[in-house]
Order: sequence, then C-alpha cells, then structure tokens
Amino acid sequence: MDFDAAAYRERIRLAADALRAASPVVPEAAIVLGSGLGPLADAIGEPSVLPYDRIPGFPKATVPGHEGRFVFGRLAGRPVVAMQGRFHHYEGHDIHDVVLPVRVLSSIGVRTLVLTNAAGGMGPGMAPGCLMVIDDHIGLFADSPLRGANLDEFGPRFLDVTRAYDKNLADLAYAVGQSLDLPVHRGIYAYCKGPQFETPAEIRLLQALGASAAGMSTVPEAIAARHGGMRVLGVSCITNLAAGLSSKPLDHEEVLEVGRLAADGMIRMLTAVIGRMGGA
Repeated sequence: MDFDAAAYRERIRLAADALRAASPVVPEAAIVLGSGLGPLADAIGEPSVLPYDRIPGFPKATVPGHEGRFVFGRLAGRPVVAMQGRFHHYEGHDIHDVVLPVRVLSSIGVRTLVLTNAAGGMGPGMAPGCLMVIDDHIGLFADSPLRGANLDEFGPRFLDVTRAYDKNLADLAYAVGQSLDLPVHRGIYAYCKGPQFETPAEIRLLQALGASAAGMSTVPEAIAARHGGMRVLGVSCITNLAAGLSSKPLDHEEVLEVGRLAADGMIRMLTAVIGRMGGA
C-alpha cells in the first residue's frame, strides 16, 4: 500500500492534540519501555495515564508485556512520559505505525527519547540480567520508517545517522551504571525482524559483523527520532543469551521474567540519567 502522507500527518496531529490534553506540561524526555520493563513506569511520580485506545488513529499493542498506554509524570523531578508498550513490525503494523508515537512525541516538543528493549546477548561477558548501553546499531534488515514521501517538517529526505545515539547520553548512562555497581556493557544492537528468534547461524553472522545484542525493535524508532531532531539514548536489557550460545531453548516468558527482575537496575540507572541529562 502506498504511503498517504497527508492522512499520516492528520493522524499525527490528532494524536498530538490528545497528548497535549492529557499533559499540558511538555515532557523533557520520553521513555519507551521494552518487554518486561513496564514496572519502570511505576517509578514515575504524580502519574496520569492515557491509554492508547483513547488516542484517535493510534495502533494497538498486542504483545504480552506491553500494556498499551502513556504514563505522564515526574522522574528525578523532571517531567517525563513513559510508553508502556511499543509497536513492532512483526505484529503486522506498517512501519509508519511502528514509529507513529515517536512522530507524535516529536510534534509535542519532546527532545530526548530513551529507548529500552529486551535483547539476546552475544557480546563478551554478557549474561541474562545485565544492561547494555547502545553505541550504534545494525539495521540492514529493517524497513526504513522514512520510506515514501518525506515529512519535510521533521527532517531531510536523506538522513545522516552517523550518530544515531547521542554520545553524551551514552557516556552518562554507562558512567551512572558503573557508579551504581550494575552489570553494564556498551555495544552494537542488531535489529532482526522476528517474531521468531534468530538462528545460531544468524547469530554467528551478527557476531562477525560486530553486534553485541539482537532484538526486534528500537532501530526504526531511533531513525524516526533522529529524523525529527531528537537526542536518542538506547539501553538493552539482556534477557537471554542469543541462539546457539546456551543449551536452553529461547522462550518469551523467560524474556519477560528476566526483564522484570532486571527492572530495578534499569529504573535506578535511568532515574539518575534523567536527573542529570541537562548537563549531558
């Protein structure tokens, strides 16, 4: 189906109006919560909730562990909004629907986007429960959210993603993680389409390309955010060793459980980062 830019702009406008009505204060940062990391929203003070099904033209989250709502409030004294539930291309969503929330957040004036995800680890020393600050990504397998007519009001036709992830924010997050004595790494995130987990051969290929973790989200959102001029911080929760690196079969329920167990460390790290990001 051809991309209808005019209709898409109208969906962005209507959704942005709904978010402005839900929170007259523009959040300084938006946090997208990956599988099993929904409890991070519970750390937000003075919360107000806007379910996705109350937003005109918004998709529905269908994956277990993704509740489907915005939570507005304060974290470390700063106004923020958390997305409890993201949209994945593998659910059947068009790539433009996958990044619709990012477009809407950009439209209401959010300038910093924190992307979290659950990922399979393949880097040295990684184990389930550790965190990885994303320095770069491999998105060759991702459909581009910039496909079709360019939305000139957001950014240029040909986007430079040399620095897809903000180095100052990445340095800050890694330093904070170390200061909190968390098991934190840095590395390259590889996007895979899913919903099936990767094969051992695919993981060996990604390792040869320099990837440290693999997952099924984040990259389209990071591209759309950079297109709109947002700063991006990416953090993966390593919920399992990637295919072929463990004798255990891969299971989404385990992904959710490890994500929940690691949520405390993610909450502590991101709270500290949000509190200090003005100087990042």
